[in-house]
Amino acid sequence: MNKTTPVEIGIILYSGAQQSAVLGLTDLFNMANRIAINDHRSNVPALRISHWQTQDPDVPPHRTPDSCPEAPPGQLMALILPPSLNTPMSVQEAAHLAHWLRERHAEGIILSSVCAGAFVLAATGLTDNRRMTTHWTHADALQQRFPSVQVDTDRLIIDDGDIITAGGLMSWLDLGLQLVDRLLGSAVMLETARMLLVDPPGREQRYYSVFSPCLTHGDAAVLRVQHWLQASGAKDVALSTLAAQARLEQRTLLRRFQKATGMTTTEYCQRLRVNRARELLQFSTTTIERVAWEVGYSDTGAFRKVFMRIVGLTPSEYRRRFGSATT
Repeated sequence: MNKTTPVEIGIILYSGAQQSAVLGLTDLFNMANRIAINDHRSNVPALRISHWQTQDPDVPPHRTPDSCPEAPPGQLMALILPPSLNTPMSVQEAAHLAHWLRERHAEGIILSSVCAGAFVLAATGLTDNRRMTTHWTHADALQQRFPSVQVDTDRLIIDDGDIITAGGLMSWLDLGLQLVDRLLGSAVMLETARMLLVDPPGREQRYYSVFSPCLTHGDAAVLRVQHWLQASGAKDVALSTLAAQARLEQRTLLRRFQKATGMTTTEYCQRLRVNRARELLQFSTTTIERVAWEVGYSDTGAFRKVFMRIVGLTPSEYRRRFGSATT
């Protein structure tokens, strides 16, 4: 592409789109464009931002009159489905927009989503057998509605080249910076992040999500075990103890537990323990060794390894970032 040709990022104003994210993304991209221009970066194209209206299902999405007010549109390079505070759109509601997005994707345009926008993007079928993320509270619904999608809500942003998905409501910041990096370069992206006083891309959603186990699976025996583990803090995780609580044979429990919860008993207990450890790290000044002991680990090294795998930060890093207790 000729560097003198402006590039354009389109933001889709679908029904229920969060207006603060639409305006925030617009401001972010305009700031990145000004930084590139003011620094006289001759090798960086100008950036245009457009808004695309989709309210009428019988009319294809179109640029709104306020799009690119200071200059003609550029070469459309990416489209963004912003987050929504409403219930995610159904497959039927998203059908007309999904068809249009598939056509744009076939033209080489990057498609991206934030939070509940993932449901519209998944309705295109373009994310089948591919990884994508959304807000962690939407993970189960997205997986159930689109079983061929590999939902990974540990990740705040997944850049898969032609498809980029971002997790929580405010991860539009991360997506915006990711697109600036892709289209204007890392130098402009880092300067934009500094001006906005935000971290550059690289955070992970699992730093913030909490373990919310499925309790509506209908298996009463497994549910007894879950309630007992919750009440006991998962201190005793011996399979024989769990089987006794369930009143099942051990092999039967293992099979039914994984079917009901989607996890092995070991994985489930680790997540319960780490959830409790996060509270202790955030709201107390208890030593890491004592936190490990409190949640059921006699080996602090093993605790650190499990915590790092699940949260993505070491216990010390987690406390430095999120701790609120005073010493």
